[in-house]
Amino acid sequence: MDTTKARLTKDGIRLYEAGDFAGMHKAGALAADILDRIADHVQPGVTTGALDKMITDWVDEANAVSATIGYKGYQHASCISVNHVVCHGIPGSKALKSGDILNIDVTVIVDGWFGDTSRMYVAGGKPNRKAERLIEVTHDALMLGIEAAKPGNTFGDIGHAIQTYVESQRMSVVRDFCGHGLGLVFHAPPNVLHYGRAGTGPVLEEGMFFTIEPMVNLGRPETKILADDWTAVTRDKSLSAQFEHSIGITSDGADIFTLSPKGMFHPTY
Repeated sequence: MDTTKARLTKDGIRLYEAGDFAGMHKAGALAADILDRIADHVQPGVTTGALDKMITDWVDEANAVSATIGYKGYQHASCISVNHVVCHGIPGSKALKSGDILNIDVTVIVDGWFGDTSRMYVAGGKPNRKAERLIEVTHDALMLGIEAAKPGNTFGDIGHAIQTYVESQRMSVVRDFCGHGLGLVFHAPPNVLHYGRAGTGPVLEEGMFFTIEPMVNLGRPETKILADDWTAVTRDKSLSAQFEHSIGITSDGADIFTLSPKGMFHPTY
């Protein structure tokens, strides 16, 4: 595809064509299938490095490319964020314990298109009640954000829908990270904030492709980056959760590219 002829909004957001949705569905389906396949392996005693090795192998088997290996020096096919890690957790030798909650985030490239999604898992399948509630609220916040993603609404409407729901549940939305445009590139305008005022920000138009990926903390929203320059954790060490879908704006709403083929997007449903 000739990217020099891309249509851009006045805010610099690319508008893709109707035929481009198929490429995004293919990439999104692979990323979602990988997250389905990893679910049975998220067990106590398994290391996050072992999970990442499986994901790497599955990306290779699909003749796809990991978008994260080599990205700004990152060397893994996934980010795996456990308990109070907000995002960008680096897979390694640490073994999971029963009841640990974790987000696994995978981005693949298929025929030039980027499929980006993440979801929550529970090692051993049984979170405590507070963790379970955090997972529920974060999932529902994402879906409320997607409901607000339709032509004529604004990006502020998406953030407002997420923020007001999360805060009504006495939890907090992380401010330091956001969703992003994607398509034929990994990260592009716009920044998709998960908080904000209704009616503000760029207006949504048919053909926009972007992620919505709220991070929600049981405690306060502040984060800090560890010495590895990647791992973000909650400053107060409270639990954090995240769900992410990649979507495209259609004439009447949002088309989700990263739906779970097996209906496994939410770990406790």
